[in-house]
Order: sequence, then C-alpha cells, then structure tokens
Amino acid sequence: MNISIVAIGKLKEKYLKQGIDEYIKRLSAYAKVEIIELPDEKAPENLSEQDMKIVKDKEGERILSKISPDAHVIALAIEGKMKSSEELADNMDRLATYGKSKVTFVIGGSLGLSDAVLKRADEKLSFSRMTFPHQLMRLILLEQVYRAFRINRGEPYHK
Repeated sequence: MNISIVAIGKLKEKYLKQGIDEYIKRLSAYAKVEIIELPDEKAPENLSEQDMKIVKDKEGERILSKISPDAHVIALAIEGKMKSSEELADNMDRLATYGKSKVTFVIGGSLGLSDAVLKRADEKLSFSRMTFPHQLMRLILLEQVYRAFRINRGEPYHK
C-alpha cells in the first residue's frame, strides 16, 4: 500500500520530527509512506470570514495539486467520523482488499480544509472533537496507521 500524508505547514519541532521518522521507519515493513509538506498561507491573526475562506482556498489548491486522481482520500476534519483503532484498521484492510493501493490522508492548516478538499475526500476522519496542533496530528496519524497494520496482521501492540 502507498500512503501519502499531504499536510499544510512546515514541521519545526525536533521532537515531532523524531517521532514521525520513527513511525515512518516502523511502517516501512507494511507500506510505502510519503509526507508532502506544503507551505501555509500567511495570514494575520484577525481574519474575516471571507479572508479565512481565501486562505483555505489557496491552501486547498496546493493540497489538491498533490493528490493522485486514483487515490482514496481521507481528510482529517473535526466534523468527520470518529473511529476506534480497530475500525481504522478494518477500513485500511478493506481499502487494500478492494484494490485501493493509494491512500492519501490530508491534514489542513490552522484554519482547516477548504470546501474543495472536503468535496474531493472519499471520507472524513475525526480523531476527536478537540482541536490539536496540525503538526502533532502527523505523529498521531502515523501512530494510528502503524497500529492499524499491526492489528490487521495480528501482531502484538500495546492497548
């Protein structure tokens, strides 16, 4: 399986980079993983609704340009469906079984994802109703994808 994570924003924190590198290394036994980092749109703190839409739309265009037409797209969105680790594992297994060898996870910037990206998504996934830093979500996502492969292979992993 080929897994891409398309994410807005540059990762600066060394501890997050180390964790991400560790999970990419662990995942290499199961899948080819690629992280595509895209620049976030510069914006002042106090934005109007219209300004927020413009920022999300510009970031959305960058995101969509990096998504393969044949990819199954899973957008991380607070309004998405929450799943257990086992449900995510089952979903990943089903995708592989039905020939969806390219899976792209999308992590938006601090304002979220554009409507165009959400429309392109085959499904929307929420990790929580809480808000997490989008940089941290890369690490959390990779850990859960790794856990999904371990679950599907019947391999031990802490609960």
